[in-house]
Amino acid sequence: MLRLKRGRERARVHPWIFKGEVADVAGAEQGGVVTVVDAGSHFVGRGYYNPRPALCCRIVTRANEPLDEAFFRRRLAAAVALRSAGNTPTLARLVWSEADGLPGLVIDRYGPVAVMQCFTLGMTRARLLVARALRTVVGDLAIFNRDEPTPARLEGFDPVVGWLDQAGPDSVVVKEGPAKFAVTFGAGQKTGVYLDQRDNRRLAASLARDRDVLDVFAYEAGFACHALLGGARHALCVESSPDALAAARANLEVNGVAERCELRGANAFDELRRLERERARFELVVLDPPPFARGRDTVEAALRGYKEINLRAMRLLERGGRLLTFSCSHHVSEAVFEDVCREAAADVGVTLRLLAPLTQAADHPVLLGVPETRYLKGLLLEAVS
Repeated sequence: MLRLKRGRERARVHPWIFKGEVADVAGAEQGGVVTVVDAGSHFVGRGYYNPRPALCCRIVTRANEPLDEAFFRRRLAAAVALRSAGNTPTLARLVWSEADGLPGLVIDRYGPVAVMQCFTLGMTRARLLVARALRTVVGDLAIFNRDEPTPARLEGFDPVVGWLDQAGPDSVVVKEGPAKFAVTFGAGQKTGVYLDQRDNRRLAASLARDRDVLDVFAYEAGFACHALLGGARHALCVESSPDALAAARANLEVNGVAERCELRGANAFDELRRLERERARFELVVLDPPPFARGRDTVEAALRGYKEINLRAMRLLERGGRLLTFSCSHHVSEAVFEDVCREAAADVGVTLRLLAPLTQAADHPVLLGVPETRYLKGLLLEAVS
């Protein structure tokens, strides 16, 4: 049992419990299930406990129920139903951690394969329960484990990368609207395609006809593929990772648009400066960098980085051009990110019209009381002058 300190009862509205909020713990194993009560011994919830990290407990349920296979089956069925319109989705994030009441668990589906990521010791120990429940809900998929090393190190478990029990295909080609993407399991970053940008890639396609496109931090050229299929004249992709460039080349080829795209292996900051010196101009620019702020202590440096790339990109925009700019650092709020872009525009001396705020795809739902579930924010801007 984990007892909260008096006056430290944020856990009634938020699933995270930090060590400083805990009065005492009794009978809880590392990575095991623990019942959470308040200072007056009233039931608060049940979750997984790990004394190793500062975030020592994540509440999984607020009902007095066991965390057994039936529980996971109910949660997974609800998560799938949220993302389906009568049909089980075949390309989607099926589980988004806290937003689906399963903190520490992410499951993405790529056709016949589900990719599972466990971010907590508790979820690693529930892995087989989750797998059985998932197959009950969506059918007998092959399951590929893709744990990340950083949370594994913090939680104290060995990250698992590989097939759970039965091997599936080494790779698949998935369709996202008119675009096709090759997913090789165990390669690249995350689980495969960055599914959170799905809606924004389609938006880029709708803006791309007869435009020259610059895709910075292009990764595997998802935005560029959509833009070229949407009628863009030409795309330039800037990406520093050789592996990502190889995957980008394969994606461009499978979509039949490789001849209209140039791939440059370069540091994005350096390449933006070089393009500015060359007086290059583009009518559509996409900035989709990795998270510059991975912790609160790096926010100030991150803001400088965001301002730098946006300032350079704004100088490359033709009048009437569109800029899709993003931050996936959850430590940088929507308001702060907009301020950074506003400051960059002022320094450049360009007038930008805000056409739309942008966010993550609907299969990455957001809980109002858990702001950490909303991490991707962006702006669609138009250069007025």
